[in-house]
Amino acid sequence: MSEDEKVQNTDNDVRQDLVVKGYVLPGLPHLLLTPEKNPGWQKLKRAFDKVREDLESSDAEILILYSTYWSSIIGHQIQARPEPEWVHVDDQFHALGSIPYKFKMDTAFAGVLKTACEERGLKARTIDYHGFPIDTGSIVVLKLINPGNRLPVVIVSSNIYSDRAETIVYGKAVRDALEKTGKKAAVVSISSLSNRLHTEPVAPEDDHIHSKKDQEWNLKFLEFLGEGRLEDVSQLSRQFHREARIPKVTNFKPFWWLSAVMGQNNLYKGEVYEYQPVYGTGAAIVGLTPAAKAARDLEFDEDDPDKYSGERNVLGSNQDMNDNTSESPFNGAGL
Repeated sequence: MSEDEKVQNTDNDVRQDLVVKGYVLPGLPHLLLTPEKNPGWQKLKRAFDKVREDLESSDAEILILYSTYWSSIIGHQIQARPEPEWVHVDDQFHALGSIPYKFKMDTAFAGVLKTACEERGLKARTIDYHGFPIDTGSIVVLKLINPGNRLPVVIVSSNIYSDRAETIVYGKAVRDALEKTGKKAAVVSISSLSNRLHTEPVAPEDDHIHSKKDQEWNLKFLEFLGEGRLEDVSQLSRQFHREARIPKVTNFKPFWWLSAVMGQNNLYKGEVYEYQPVYGTGAAIVGLTPAAKAARDLEFDEDDPDKYSGERNVLGSNQDMNDNTSESPFNGAGL
């Protein structure tokens, strides 16, 4: 972090940083297309309105989305189509209807980010062709917090095989690109907390978190995030999963990525705008603002890689496979 970024505003206790806002947002289409069918969904929709207002009053110049609904297999993909336009139908909830969209991407920043990824040893490419399917999560979030394309956007994919080290390096590459361009950004991880969908049809008015275990650990994560302890969430995610006795351990990639982009510390003011079930999943709307004082000193010290140079070992031992899987009720992944 440069000296300029460390300057503190003593008037409002806000720490000046290139990342002016960070968010964790859900991306299921119910919140855009049918929020009126459930009181909890309506609360989430109103919380999205608060995020939009928050963004509009910030000095963010670009919006960067890490979408767990956009899976990549080989390397990392970066949306670089200047004005992608299409009509989207969610592949699982197609009965909810169609979503026409037209967005504005920051193609120059996408190119800088691709280079920054490569400089840190990552394989990356930009995507620029008509008809490329932008994912449900990105569409829902952009429609709700960036109507009219007020801010230019960059969307990055979530590699399903990337481990903790690669995901952290990926986040650092985003920060590199911000430092190279000098742009101030709002960054968003699009994910659920618990991600178990109902396996039998459930009426919208009867929606609920899939299980009590999911509910317990969702609330624990929200407690940490509400205190601004983003790096602690990043460091402790695997332990949370062990305590919950989930058979396949996930990486909680959205939090690893978000913390890496935002500087890997607990220097944030956290705000949980809303938390409700959406078709069994734990949908939380959380905001993080750089603060002059840490919520708590860091207590954990997992490795902090700067470059990616290793085999991901996706064909390794069972435990290695578990550490890289995205098949978990707490994976934060898209549906």
